[in-house]
Amino acid sequence: MKHIVIVTAAAVVFAVTSARAEVKVTVDHNSEGTPKFKFEHVPSPSKTDAAAKAKFTIVDGERDDNGGPIEKLNDGGLPTEQDEPAENFFFNAGTDGGRLALDLGSVVEVNQVNTYSWHPNTRGPQVYKLYASDGKPEGFNAKPAKDTALDKAGWKLVAKVDTRKDGENGGQYGVSISDSDGLLGKYRYLLFDVSQTESDDTFGNTFYSEIDVIAAAPGTASAESGGDAPPFVVKSTDGYCTITIDTSKAPDLKEWAEKKLAPVLAEWYPKLTTTLASDGYNPPTNFSVIIAPGDGVAATGGNRVTANSDWLKRELNREAVGSLVHEEVHVVQRYGGGRRSNPDFKRPPGWLVEGIPDYIRWFLYEPQSHGADAVFFKGRRNQKLNYDGRYRISANFLNYVVLQYDKDKTLITTLNAACRQGKYSDDFWKDKTGKTISELNDEWKAALQKQIEVSSN
Repeated sequence: MKHIVIVTAAAVVFAVTSARAEVKVTVDHNSEGTPKFKFEHVPSPSKTDAAAKAKFTIVDGERDDNGGPIEKLNDGGLPTEQDEPAENFFFNAGTDGGRLALDLGSVVEVNQVNTYSWHPNTRGPQVYKLYASDGKPEGFNAKPAKDTALDKAGWKLVAKVDTRKDGENGGQYGVSISDSDGLLGKYRYLLFDVSQTESDDTFGNTFYSEIDVIAAAPGTASAESGGDAPPFVVKSTDGYCTITIDTSKAPDLKEWAEKKLAPVLAEWYPKLTTTLASDGYNPPTNFSVIIAPGDGVAATGGNRVTANSDWLKRELNREAVGSLVHEEVHVVQRYGGGRRSNPDFKRPPGWLVEGIPDYIRWFLYEPQSHGADAVFFKGRRNQKLNYDGRYRISANFLNYVVLQYDKDKTLITTLNAACRQGKYSDDFWKDKTGKTISELNDEWKAALQKQIEVSSN
């Protein structure tokens, strides 16, 4: 039987030497922490570990919608500050955690399982049990709910983790589960039975930033993620923001990123921070763009933009740069921050979250592309038009209202401020234009249809 050894940054808490092989739980704690997640004993997160292409699944519990998707656990991205919900995965407020299953795709010789978290308060520590299986036991259940007896469902307890310490909960945590003989086990499935750190209030679920699985098989990554070319760094034209662009996973886009993309992002950042300013808001002083093979087009969480290099390659002379201007708007929007100062915070509707970036992109950054005007919609006559259609449709609606009712050119700024502060409601439109959103919607659709007919003649 393998015994568990717990190691902290200060000392060995206990060790059992009666067995030849021992499971070790190494815990490091940085009271402040940095975006590099550097620890004394626990290796920093890896971008190329065995979990990078594996699949996480919530098998019990609910994701908190204020956090990032479950893919945050293995996307190689990390938060850049200690309270950045969108860059972390965590279970819903007021619940006692849940269970996360990880399918590595095949049986892997696992050397380490490393978990990382960061939060200034009780959502920093980690409390969970790690189970594992190769999937071969009779009656194996790959997605066991909370009430399932795991020992009867083909799972083996590997380790128990609890990093809580009296009077010292906030900060950055790194946990490494390993074995004294080098091999933790041969597993395909891992199960994290996660508990909340406290129940005094509803905010006891840990902000998990990344989970790594370090494999022993040839060709897999080591714990240290080195060897990649250094990212390209550029300052915004006002010198305020540091922009980092990483093309190490798409080296053929390096020249394009440095010569075409970087200058645009640097030029437009101060323009965006001016357009999207609000009282008491300080824009991020840094953000990163990670370009690598993936799905979709691009996505933003907090200060981190991820872009699909496969899609970008097909769009280098069309939509590539503009799509990342859209994502840069998301970096500046930061609509979650208002929760701290507004107990009645209302989440802004999705059509504005995406409509404002597309308005800025298509009508301010590249209007000559006709990506959301009557020329675009002319070839899409069957497109259902409604102000809340998101992206290009909502962008066109916003542009109409700006042109018709925004003489002082402050509508987008005040609209964004209402969204950021959690104060937006549909009454905004009546207050700013004298007309309800329904009335504006009817006006806009009629005007756009007329524009489409004119452009078709």
